[in-house]
Amino acid sequence: MNKVILIGRLTRDPEMRTTASGTAVTRFTIAVTRTYQDQNGERSADFISCVAWRRQAENIAKYCTKGTQVAVEGRIQTGSYDAQDGSKRYTTDIICDNVTFLGSKNSDSNINNNNNNFEEQNIPTSDITEDPFKDFGEEIALSDDDLPF
Repeated sequence: MNKVILIGRLTRDPEMRTTASGTAVTRFTIAVTRTYQDQNGERSADFISCVAWRRQAENIAKYCTKGTQVAVEGRIQTGSYDAQDGSKRYTTDIICDNVTFLGSKNSDSNINNNNNNFEEQNIPTSDITEDPFKDFGEEIALSDDDLPF
């Protein structure tokens, strides 16, 4: 079985091209943070090359930019080619079956930079001095035995 699932951020804007037959293909690289820390307490990342085809390729090129967080499902494909200097080069790519957009770098930094100041963001807030469940009916008493877990 050859199945890969990754979550990471685009390291640069994706590059879409069209084959001679008119099929869209987009190449992009994502940075995936490693789960462990080095001796200095820092985490490093792996930079993984990805390729998407057809409609998915068009959507990635249209909606994703550097810093966009994506989840990639696909398979590993290896290959090789002869470089201009005569040496043999080897490649490893993720061929994307599904790419899910998780958010942009700008939206994440806006949330963090606003320090949850909802008034500046025009997000409606509720007055919690009143019981929000006062009109929900009668109270139901539950014991631990009533819970299924």
